[in-house]
Amino acid sequence: MTEKQTFTVGEGDDLITYDVRGDLSSGTPLFMFASPMDASGFGSLASHFEDRPVVTYDPRGAGRNPTGTGEITPEQHAEDLHRVIAALGVGPVDAFGSSGGGVNLLALCAAHPEDVRTAVSHEPPIFEGLPDGEVLMAAILDITTTYASSGNGPAMAKFIQLVMAQSEIPADYLDQPAPDPAMFGQSAEDDGSRDNPLMRNMPACNLYRPDPEALDALGDRLVIAVGVESGDGPAARGGRAVAGRLGRPVADLPGDHGSFFDSSYGEPTGVAEVAARLRELIA
Repeated sequence: MTEKQTFTVGEGDDLITYDVRGDLSSGTPLFMFASPMDASGFGSLASHFEDRPVVTYDPRGAGRNPTGTGEITPEQHAEDLHRVIAALGVGPVDAFGSSGGGVNLLALCAAHPEDVRTAVSHEPPIFEGLPDGEVLMAAILDITTTYASSGNGPAMAKFIQLVMAQSEIPADYLDQPAPDPAMFGQSAEDDGSRDNPLMRNMPACNLYRPDPEALDALGDRLVIAVGVESGDGPAARGGRAVAGRLGRPVADLPGDHGSFFDSSYGEPTGVAEVAARLRELIA
């Protein structure tokens, strides 16, 4: 594994922590990120790119960065990404943004297209234009309301139940009983904290509207990817809808929404296959 160096950019609430593997002068960096997942999720994937510099980072409010309780928007994340890329001082990067990171990458491409050579947005969970988009957004707002009133466990249980859905959400979705947090390994007790970065990114992440005119300028440099095993999960359907609105084909990526991430929920799978496909997409 290439040695990792850690840096920061900004101060106070705007401090962002990022890591660099490899020599930045050896080629175009590959900047890989998600949201709200921090840099710790990309160790396995990064290990497959030892022939080039790899940059990872902790998104605002997550990982090694300052915490907070206010809402975080894709536009804020885009400016954070821009600051990291500027701090690298080597020009445009290749970028792979997954999940909420895919949304933030679209925001970066619209605001600072000069920052990227090739951008791969993987399953951005944007629900506008989906047949059940209004129901999905109502469910997201219900999750954030639950978080504000009852804390992390009850809200996370609702979130997990929603993202596990493999079909359109029925109109009466919110009429069903709330899931038991214990079913998803969550506590029903409210510890009083309100700094969960996932909850802080909703609903702004899901409400983000990509700018077709701005993104058109990137041409083939922008790729929308969806996991071949993601089925009809909300993020996969959102990614396909974004590609359709932008008039772009959907690129297949091995695995599902997060199978290649390092996490406490199990070993990542298919990482080599994802790396190989990603090389093809950013070639």
